[in-house]
Formats: sequence, structure tokens, C-alpha cells
Amino acid sequence: MKFTIEKSVILEGLSNVYRAISTKNVIPVLNGIKFELTNVGLYLTASDSELTIKVLIESKDIKQISSLGGIIIQSKYILDIVRKMPSDLINFEVIDGLKIKIYTDNNQYNLNCLDISDYPDVKLEENKDPIIMSGEVFKTIINQTVFAISNQELRPILTGVNFKFTKDVLETVATDSYRLAKKNIKLSTPVEKDVEIVIPGKNIIELEHIITDDSDIEMHIFNNKVLFKYKNINFQTNLLSGNYPNTSNLIPSEFAYIIKVNKRDFNDAIDRAALLTQGKDKNIVKMTLENTKMIINSYVSEIGKVEEQLTVETNNLEHLEISFSSKYMLEAIKTLQEEEILLLLNSDVKPLIIKSLTDESLIQLILPIKTY
Repeated sequence: MKFTIEKSVILEGLSNVYRAISTKNVIPVLNGIKFELTNVGLYLTASDSELTIKVLIESKDIKQISSLGGIIIQSKYILDIVRKMPSDLINFEVIDGLKIKIYTDNNQYNLNCLDISDYPDVKLEENKDPIIMSGEVFKTIINQTVFAISNQELRPILTGVNFKFTKDVLETVATDSYRLAKKNIKLSTPVEKDVEIVIPGKNIIELEHIITDDSDIEMHIFNNKVLFKYKNINFQTNLLSGNYPNTSNLIPSEFAYIIKVNKRDFNDAIDRAALLTQGKDKNIVKMTLENTKMIINSYVSEIGKVEEQLTVETNNLEHLEISFSSKYMLEAIKTLQEEEILLLLNSDVKPLIIKSLTDESLIQLILPIKTY
């Protein structure tokens, strides 16, 4: 295998596949990136058994191809080597079968490699009726939900994002049992068969980083895995097994308090009040409603207290106090795009809902924290 390629082209491909490399790999060969040069182009593959990413750099995007072939290059060094190369053109040449020379006119690296035949055979299967949506829409779905997944392995199913396809509607839910993010979108083409899957959150975050524009993304769904095709990238992840909890009954349909507040003012007030709670387990702040006045405060006995005051619009002038995690609230607010948002409540012990005034497709839910 011998070829010459532009630094920016190979760097983009390597950066994308590198996302599948895990520090916990127990199979040594999976610590490498598979290079496979064919008449079609250069295939780059990386996998940790649960996540596989394969990128094709077409032959037309390779400056010169002298000979075909393949090898596995250790991932630990290759990305930094390419990134720090002093020239815009880089040469790759396999020598002595299991070594590769990476060089420019003024420098070269010689690396020991692994035999391409040792790499596991990972099948990237497609089905005949993939679900198709725009990259930007998919990226938005992830950004508005994935932050609410659980980081605890006690309930593995909650470390994933639930995708539920019903006719022409996709419902996406993430929850750690203390908060919930729910996003609905209309599909351009209805699915032939209703399907529900749970995708590991850590993997879906890597996919979100790869999506850079509005190009279509295809979802090929199977019993235990899903393949995403996006431009020249194949991204396959295992699915989480088990039943995702039914969250449909967690969101109330009626509310005693409907409060309209300026998003930036509310965000900044929470952010400033949270300064004193940094380092505390739950970052608790208290919100008090008095007529059209909202007071945001926090108190830490060994530090002091802070109080913020806002003017809001509300349908209920009765006094209400409710405490919640400032971290959870700030992350929920961040997903909403409008200048003004709605806070929907029933009592100090019932879920607090955060919504946009006009966009019904997104709902954020936070459970209050009882303080004594």
C-alpha cells in the first residue's frame, strides 16, 4: 500500500473514526485503525466491538495511488502524527509487510503495525427501507435530549436515548429518573412498522459530533444494532437491551401555575444564584412566586446567601415555593430557542415543566427537591 493524500482530507477521516476507539479495549488489534486501500478509495475503520465507524475517502480525493493494500496502524499516535506534519501533502507507504512509513519531503515516521487479517470481521448491514431525516434535524434532536441520560450504570437502560417510531412520528426521550427531555418530530415518510429502540447515549453523542451539515442521514435498524449512513461515513452502534420505562404519564396535562418569563433573565438569575452552590451535590436553588414577582435564591450555611428578583407573567397569584437543581434547570433552558419560555407547575412536590411558547415538539421536565 502506497499513496499520497492531502493532510486535511486524511485528518478529517481519522478524526471521525477515532471516536470509536476505546481506552477499555481488551482486544489489542482494536486499539488500531484499519487502513484498506482499494480501487474505490481508502477505507478507514475503527471499532470497540460496541461501536464501529467506517469512513471512505474516495480515490478521486487521493492525490496519488501507487499500490493497493491494507494494514492496521496504532491509533495512539497516528492522529497526532498527521496533525503535526509540516506539509499539506503526506505520503503513506507500507514497508516490510508490517511497518508503515509516513513521510513528507522533510520528515518521516516509521511505525510498527498489525496485520490487516487479524482485524475482526464487523458486518455493516443495511436494510431496504431505512428511515431518512436531515442531519440538522437529527443533530437538534440529540442536543435537546441526550444531556438528560443517566450516568449511573445501576439502570443501564437509562444511559441511552429512547427512539420510538410510530407511523409518521418520532418520539425521542431521555431521562435519569430525576429529569426528562422529550422531543417529537414529524417524519417525511411514515415507517412501515412501528419500532422502538434505545441507543447508548455515549455513542449518540459521538454521532452528533460527526454531523456537520444538513445532508441526509439514514437509519438502518436491526434487533440489536443500528447503522447510520451519513455522507461517506458508516456509524454502527449496538442497542441497549431491555424495556425503556413508560414516561408518557409523567407529564401532567393541566397546570395550576402557568408562568411566562424572559429566558435570558431567568437563565442568568439561576446561573448567578448557583454560584454559591458549586461543589454541592444537588446545586439546589429555591424559586418563590409572589404575585408577579419571582425570587430566585440559594443559601449555603458556611458561605452565605444570594437573592435574585424577576418580574413574570402568571395566571395564579398564590404564593408558591419550589426548590430544584440549578444544573438541571440551566441544561433544560439551554435547549429552548425563544426569548420567552413557559414554566408550568402544580405544586412544590410535582414535576416542573419547561416549554417554549410556540414549539410543542419539545418538553423538559425536572423533579423538585424537597428542602427542610
